[in-house]
Amino acid sequence: MIRLTYIILGGLRDAFSDDTVRSLLAFTTLLIAVATLIFAYLEDWKLIDAAFFAVVTISTVGYGTPVPVTFAGKLFTIVYILVGLGVFVAAAGAVAEALIRREAILRKHEDDTEK
Repeated sequence: MIRLTYIILGGLRDAFSDDTVRSLLAFTTLLIAVATLIFAYLEDWKLIDAAFFAVVTISTVGYGTPVPVTFAGKLFTIVYILVGLGVFVAAAGAVAEALIRREAILRKHEDDTEK
């Protein structure tokens, strides 16, 4: 349990200290915020509903509620998915890579101390 905590916390610290990861996460956050405002405007949704839809859509969870009903909302959703999915996957992948690197460093350290 301590080992796992070390890997996760250390990996997250490594990830957030990396300029590329911070840039990807900032861009992902900006994209979700802009999409939230656009969905709220186009679909006349409350901000919480628009934010929920923006996060569920970009993360590919897709609960199915709410859904855009306007032509403009549907068109924006298509563009948002095509752009947002790549950005979201890149950000999640960069964080995962930092966690994997941290685990590899820990494993190497453990192997070196056993010798």
